[in-house]
Amino acid sequence: MQIYIGNRLREERERLGLSQQAMGEIGGVKKLTQLNYEKGERAPDTIYLTALAEAGVDIVYVLTGHRIPMPNEVAPKTEEEKKLLENYRAMDEAARLNIQAVGAAFAQSKSKVKTGGD
Repeated sequence: MQIYIGNRLREERERLGLSQQAMGEIGGVKKLTQLNYEKGERAPDTIYLTALAEAGVDIVYVLTGHRIPMPNEVAPKTEEEKKLLENYRAMDEAARLNIQAVGAAFAQSKSKVKTGGD
């Protein structure tokens, strides 16, 4: 179990662009302790986790493996939606505008079919 927490701590550290030393400093521990957390050889305490949460680390994800969407953030419900969202975020602005127009056209045609058949 601890190895998974360690892996997720590393993922969050890398997501935030922090070195092991920098993340350790945020949590009030030395680089070696941070390394041991990430390797699953030691378990972090609540003081460390609270400090990381204040710095933007998703502690719920670190502890459970499940991300909690931020307020006003749309969370994908399926793997298909997740992949679609990842692809959308990887596009440039022009491609996003095209996808938005296509999506709006499909959504409008679906509502017309529903109301037209009533």
